[in-house]
Amino acid sequence: MTTHLGVMSPLDWAALACVFVAWIGIGWVIEHPPARWPSVSVIMSDYRRDWMRQFVTRQPRIFDATVIDSLRQGTAFFASTSMIAIGGGVALIGNPDQWSGLSADLPLDAGVPLEWKAILVTFFLANALLKFVWAHRLFGYCSILMAAVPNDHTDPTCFDRAAQAAEINITAAKSFNRGLRAIYFALGSLGWLLGPWGLMAATAVASAVQIRREFLSESRRVMMGKL
Repeated sequence: MTTHLGVMSPLDWAALACVFVAWIGIGWVIEHPPARWPSVSVIMSDYRRDWMRQFVTRQPRIFDATVIDSLRQGTAFFASTSMIAIGGGVALIGNPDQWSGLSADLPLDAGVPLEWKAILVTFFLANALLKFVWAHRLFGYCSILMAAVPNDHTDPTCFDRAAQAAEINITAAKSFNRGLRAIYFALGSLGWLLGPWGLMAATAVASAVQIRREFLSESRRVMMGKL
């Protein structure tokens, strides 16, 4: 391990630092945006609270159950996909000889061992898997809380339980979004195969895509009511 770490140039270390700073920084900005320019994630949190308030008086509640079920299916899909990708990454890390054919066909940077670059990708995939699994469980908790809301909307506990369900729903969505961000950076980490400059460029692209979708997208404009 020491030998491999010694192969990494200062530029490689700088590129790695850029990846993690971008990952953590973008997550913080998206979850704590300026009040005058909220992110899509924050806007959707308000819609989720409105959803649960409407849920109290909606009869029947089949529509709401269907929506929660679709959210759980989405998290399950991404969790299973991440698990498959992690398996492929671990296989490549454990058998570096599989990289030989790829190295011969593509102009890959030979400075840092390729298996070390695969570790970075696998790290982000593992983080995504953990976030998706937790989001799936939280959406399950939300469905139970929704089922516990009394049918009689005049019951004094109705809106309190609906508010609890809304907050669990928001927490689940936050975990799901963190998993998606990890997927973006896992894809960006593949840029390291082209060297440290490739890693920094791919990280910049992954970051720009997320910033645009959260703060400058057409969907955000519609959610803000600016038709």
